[in-house]
Amino acid sequence: MALFVNGALVGEDAWTPAPADGPIPADRPVIVGKARFLAERDSLASRNAPLGLRLEAGEDLDGLEADIGRFALVVVRFPKYTDGRGYSLARLLRERHGFTGELRATGDVLRDQIPYMRRCGFDSFEITHEPTVRALAEGRVRGVSHHYQPSAVPERTAGLRWRRVSAG
Repeated sequence: MALFVNGALVGEDAWTPAPADGPIPADRPVIVGKARFLAERDSLASRNAPLGLRLEAGEDLDGLEADIGRFALVVVRFPKYTDGRGYSLARLLRERHGFTGELRATGDVLRDQIPYMRRCGFDSFEITHEPTVRALAEGRVRGVSHHYQPSAVPERTAGLRWRRVSAG
């Protein structure tokens, strides 16, 4: 698996997935699922180490609204290429809930999806598909710069009629 963060391949991931049950390491960044966070909210909120949240396809943000700012990382899992529910979660996190931390896509993430994932607010990707890893390493994955729908990333509209241009 390769980790692509803010436009570059990263050698090692600092985040550790929490075990399904049992103690959570207190001294390092850890990622917990929604159910475990809700069940152990008080003890997890008092941690000194960074906390990440993992959302599965089909999970919503109900019950997490007041806690979004606690997370340094939110991981959204794409179980298959054709499942677009993660895009909606990303937009909700960035636009409605003001999430400013790292937003990571994982699972069946392919080259064709990455420009659209970036527009929805994802800034990191866990990739297992080798051709996609090569394309990212070689800089062959371009963004969508001209569009007419609003985006979760900064954009420029001054002097334009109907279209928008990505700022980056």
